[in-house]
Amino acid sequence: MATVQEIEQAIERLPETERNALESRLLARRCGLNDEEQAELLRSLDEAEREIDEGRSYNTDEMRQALRGWLGK
Repeated sequence: MATVQEIEQAIERLPETERNALESRLLARRCGLNDEEQAELLRSLDEAEREIDEGRSYNTDEMRQALRGWLGK
């Protein structure tokens, strides 16, 4: 049985695409998401990242509303 530290070290040695896939699977598992829900969450996070990269800023209320939209709620 590997320790958490050994597992983390092994993850760091993975190619980026495999590491990203593993992180996505773990996130979906943790949140109880099916494949469709996971894909939608990732699309929403990509959208949020694009908006931030484009210089969009939010006050607290706007951020709450934007998060609901990104998460489909």
